[in-house]
Amino acid sequence: MESNNFLIQNEAGVLALLLVTLAVILYTSSLSTPFWKKFYTIFPALLLCYFIPALYNWPLGLIDGQNAKIYPIARDYFLPASLVLLCLSIDMKGILSLGPKALIMFLAATVGVILGGPIALITVKYFFPELISSAGSDLWKGMSAIAGSWIGGSANQTAMREIYNVPQDLFGTMLIVDVIVANFWMALLLYGAGKTQKIDKWLKADTSAIEALKLKTGQYRLSIEKNPGTLDIVLMLAVTFGIVGVSHLITAAIMPYLKANGAVLTSWRLSALVSGFFWIVVIATTLGVVASFTPAKKLEGIGASKWGSVFIYILVTTIGMQMNLKEVFQHLGLFAIGIIWMMVHALIIFGVARWIKAPFFFVAVGSQANIGGAASAPIVASAFDVALAPVGVLLAVLGYALGTYGGIVCAQLMQII
Repeated sequence: MESNNFLIQNEAGVLALLLVTLAVILYTSSLSTPFWKKFYTIFPALLLCYFIPALYNWPLGLIDGQNAKIYPIARDYFLPASLVLLCLSIDMKGILSLGPKALIMFLAATVGVILGGPIALITVKYFFPELISSAGSDLWKGMSAIAGSWIGGSANQTAMREIYNVPQDLFGTMLIVDVIVANFWMALLLYGAGKTQKIDKWLKADTSAIEALKLKTGQYRLSIEKNPGTLDIVLMLAVTFGIVGVSHLITAAIMPYLKANGAVLTSWRLSALVSGFFWIVVIATTLGVVASFTPAKKLEGIGASKWGSVFIYILVTTIGMQMNLKEVFQHLGLFAIGIIWMMVHALIIFGVARWIKAPFFFVAVGSQANIGGAASAPIVASAFDVALAPVGVLLAVLGYALGTYGGIVCAQLMQII
């Protein structure tokens, strides 16, 4: 569908539609009537905030979500702002008390991506060769770009494209497979967040450390809570966007130097460092954690995490509106590879979780820190509790560091096949 065929052309109109959608979902999810309670038991609110905007894109044709300018703003400004706000009340001691299972599940998710690619390629090659015949002998190169993205992020994906000289047409198609399959997986994780207790029971998981962190954070929030005045809100926004502004300034200052040495960093498999978004996230998160050791921590008493959640919800809708469900039906063969790949990833992480009795929270966040990165890992984490969002950020940053290395290992295995 051409951009001028969409009903709402104005960016303000797109934003209004997304905010009205958010308001309706959050309002109905707060109702205690039997129908809505049952409805949101089946369909978690955050999942609908993500999926409904995708329907606005296609088949409804209301907005051109893939080309709307709201997402870059939400990603570059609202996301770091939400990270700052959610980090202000962070309990680093509590996060460390979660133990090594979070890291183990993150690494298991990485291994799931590395092994999933070759297994998916073998499966489709031998059982459904007609599905991939059009892709040719360079298919493994295109899949290497997905591996870089699903372990790290877009910077790692670009690095894989350059390392293996992925043909432009194939790279574009793989981008579609990457986005659609990853988005559906995120939707499943958000759905699972609403079924945490049942899944944890199946995993035989010990969730005491997570519950203790949530309880401690909640008690601290109640102890400093007050009715905010205008000055309080302005002060909170000044601190938040002051840190976001500093993050952008520092990033702008270091990027020329990093880009000038981009070839060296790429040779060291550190291409993620050339991404401006990477540095904005890292700096904003770091400064937010530092601020949590200052009097700024008391901003939680006037609703810092609630504002952070609002920004997260807006980000979720802007991510969702970019998903073009129509593309699924146009690339069914290559989507078969993506789906099998993700199934292998899921089997490995759930198998490891069952083995070490890790909570589903670690499964979901460890997976999304790989598959989605810093833009969506805190979203999945906050679906469990806003106090847990920083865990998603920290693991996502680790994913950027490992993305190119893991992608190369995966690509070499696929090349052999």
